[in-house]
Formats: sequence, structure tokens, C-alpha cells
Amino acid sequence: MKIAVLISGGVDSAVTVHRLKELGEDLQLFYIRIGMDTDEGDCAAEEDIEMCQLIARKYGLPLEVVSLHEEYWENVMEYALRTVKEGRTPNPDMMCNRMIKFGYFEQRWGHEFDMTATGHYATTDVVDGVKYLATAVDPVKDQTDFLAQITYEQLQHLMFPIGDLPKEEVRRIAAEVRMPNAYRKDSQGICFLGQINYNDFIRRHLGVKKGPIIEIETGRKLGEHNGFWFHTIGQRRGLGLSGGPWYVVRKNVHDNVIYVSGGYDTTRQYGRELHLTEMHFISGNPWEGVNEPVKIMFKNRHTPVFMKGRLSHDGDEWLIESEQDVQGIAPGQFAVIYDEKAHLCYGSGVITK
Repeated sequence: MKIAVLISGGVDSAVTVHRLKELGEDLQLFYIRIGMDTDEGDCAAEEDIEMCQLIARKYGLPLEVVSLHEEYWENVMEYALRTVKEGRTPNPDMMCNRMIKFGYFEQRWGHEFDMTATGHYATTDVVDGVKYLATAVDPVKDQTDFLAQITYEQLQHLMFPIGDLPKEEVRRIAAEVRMPNAYRKDSQGICFLGQINYNDFIRRHLGVKKGPIIEIETGRKLGEHNGFWFHTIGQRRGLGLSGGPWYVVRKNVHDNVIYVSGGYDTTRQYGRELHLTEMHFISGNPWEGVNEPVKIMFKNRHTPVFMKGRLSHDGDEWLIESEQDVQGIAPGQFAVIYDEKAHLCYGSGVITK
């Protein structure tokens, strides 16, 4: 089978190459390059590309570096900055997967191959002839919540060769076959932007605008922030306040005010209802025609913890009623919907409140 493999320079995509090569597949490696928005150069990308070249040489495979710079900034970063400026919480990684990795890349290069493989921690499953996105064996590394906006057409062309492995096994394989990046640290940055400092990125594009931090219960001013766009609902770190912990529980976008509540047990950081719009089902709505609430598992942030709830809808408005308190429900976030066993990932919707 002729397979396009998206590699990043990290250990996960390297082991993906190794496993497919062991199966005797015909592989072509691709690195998607996205230029930085500064004049400082793109050192992280150069290092990644060098690592990809080492992997390509190790397995005697062709490597092509392709650029989707303009498409990335027009579709992913503009979305992220617009969402932040509106006072909501974006998920650029989710949009990057749908629009760039499995969107423009597939249209221009991937479609020439039988399949496209990546180092994502996810799997697929077929139920009654329908292919579904499914969770990885390793719940801590599971990345289905970053893939929950892809289309069925994209899913049909995707494979995730390491989704059945725990991370420690991926590291072990990499060390065993003497992969040059076996011990390389995992990237924690925004999709494609490497180890970029998120606050620096936001400051560069949206600037600084001082505003008050107010204790919501008393109306007391506790300090100042540099702009509501640096903060998200549920945030605890980075507030610069003493006597905490303090949680961001509300934002007044119009007046540039951040409201916080103190203490680990503050009830204001929790809720049990998630209102959704723009619901997207990857492989079709599994409850088509069902009018009563259905049992689900869900996530509203990247975490190994799945929460139980019930999903219902009234027209285009959807509601998750959680069985437990949900911390930091932030408009703009995606709520990702799973079956009761937290195995099949059905899709996602945008949280409105």
C-alpha cells in the first residue's frame, strides 16, 4: 500500500514510520512547514527538518518538505486570534488538523496515496460498515479530542499506526531501534508553532490593555491584568495574585474586566450544563431521529478524564447535562462527544455557555 506519512521530527511519528516500514508498506515522508510570524527565523522548524532527514535516511525513504504557510495563518491563526479577541477560548490544534493536516495537505499531496498516516494517539473502528474515530490505548496521550472536527472523508483516508501502543512502549521501540530522537522531549506548543510562548504570541498580535482583576463575591480589586485576551475561564496560573488559588470565573469583554473567585473549593468555577452549537458528527449522527436525551461520555478540555452526561437537542441547540461538576466551562471551547464506553469519538460542538 502506498502511504503518505506526516512526520514532525518527534518520536511518535518516527515510530509510526518504523512500524509501517516493518509491514513492508511503500512510504513517502512529508514535513509540513509553517513559517513563524517574526523576523527571528524558524530555528525550531530547522531542527525538526534535520531530525526528519535523519529518519528518512535511516529507513531509505524520500522526504518532502511542503509549505502551507499562508493557508495556516489565514485559516488557523486568524480563527484563534479572532476567537480570543471575542473573549472566547479557541482550539487551534483542532482546527489545524481539520484545515491543514487533513485539509489542504490531503487536497494537494495526500490524495495521490492510498492512505495518510500520522503519529496521533488515536485508533479507528468499523461498526455496521461505518468507520469511526476511536480512542487510543493510552488514555493520558489520547488525542481524539484534537481530531473531533475532521470530516468522514478525511477519516476514511487516515490511519494511526501507534494508537494501540502506550507512550512508554513507543519510547522503548524508539530506543531499541536506535532512533535519533528516541529521547527527544515532546512538543507542548500550538500546532506547528513548536515551543512558542503563547502569551508572547497573543501580545504581539493583540497588544496590552490594562484592566482590573475583581473578586466576584466582594467587588474588591485584587490586581491588574494586561488584557482579557490573555485569560480563559477556569484559568488558575498566571494571574499574579497572592493568597490564592484564584480562578477566572467570568470576563467582561466590553469593559476589559476579569472576575476571579478564591479557594480550591469555590463553586463558581464549576457547572453541570454545557450549551453547544455548530455540532459536528464525524461519521453521522448516531442518534438520528432520537428525541430523548442519550447517555454519553464527553470532554471539554484535553485531559485523560472522561465525564458522564446526557446529550439532548432542540433544533440546532445542543445541551450536555453532566453527572458531575465540570471545571472551567469556557465559551469557544469544543465539547467532544463519545459513546458510553469512551471508545468511539462521535464528534464535537462549540460551547456557547
